[in-house]
Amino acid sequence: MAEEQGLDLVEISPNADPPVCKIVDWGKYSYQRTKQLQKSKKNAKSLEVKQMRFGLKIGEHDLGVKLRKVTEFLEVGHKVKLTVFYRGREMAHKELGFKLADKVIEGFGDTILVDQQPQLAGKQLSFVIRHNSSAKKEPKEGEDDAKAKDA
Repeated sequence: MAEEQGLDLVEISPNADPPVCKIVDWGKYSYQRTKQLQKSKKNAKSLEVKQMRFGLKIGEHDLGVKLRKVTEFLEVGHKVKLTVFYRGREMAHKELGFKLADKVIEGFGDTILVDQQPQLAGKQLSFVIRHNSSAKKEPKEGEDDAKAKDA
């Protein structure tokens, strides 16, 4: 029957009793499936892991600048891998890196989730964070005033 119509006979479920087959134009079906995959791939959000590195003796202001950049990455939806690197004798004070990591995590508060806890690998202490989508967004100072005027 499929040959008469110039179509293909495709076995859908071979283990069923009786086996299920479908008459399909395989070329057209394959083309449509490829196009659908391309369309869904185009709409998919590519999730990147951004990385931010800083030394153990980073200054307050420099740390603030880097954390602002990390905040931008998180708001876009990327994960961020933060790496604290040790130089020379700094390895004797590994706990300072963990304190710095805790300070960074506490600085972000509930706005982030820690995907990978801080762990030391060689001369680097690294951890991965991502934006916490369930955290409530706090309104900015100007927004409260605007809402009060509208009411």
